[in-house]
Amino acid sequence: MSGNVNICGITEEVRQALKEFRFRKDEDTSALILKVDREKQLIIIDEKLENITIEELQETLQSHQPRYIVLSYRRVHEDGRVSFPLCFIYFTPRDSHAELQMLYAASKIALQRTADLTKTYEIRELEELTEEWLLGKLGN
Repeated sequence: MSGNVNICGITEEVRQALKEFRFRKDEDTSALILKVDREKQLIIIDEKLENITIEELQETLQSHQPRYIVLSYRRVHEDGRVSFPLCFIYFTPRDSHAELQMLYAASKIALQRTADLTKTYEIRELEELTEEWLLGKLGN
């Protein structure tokens, strides 16, 4: 065994969705959920969620399937300012199929670069994905 793992391709549809998501004008929390198509070895769009809470995002995800989540989070600061940090969340459950975990892990950095996201976080358990967790990661 060579130990090489293929990096999944990123479809033009995903590239365009990432670009549109980055420059969207809405003022709510939204998420773009991406998944790996194992047969085609491509990263594809799973769902686009608008005007959601972190709790609703958590409920949307399946606890045993890895996903990439690009999140535009509506954050109200203590001084009243509102910002919309873009975050890349890599969800890789411990109990997901090993081959799938490897495909996701091998493709993660290429996707992060394509999306041009620097706030990147990883979670292993769906219960970790809470507003408190996100605020702790984002800091002041």
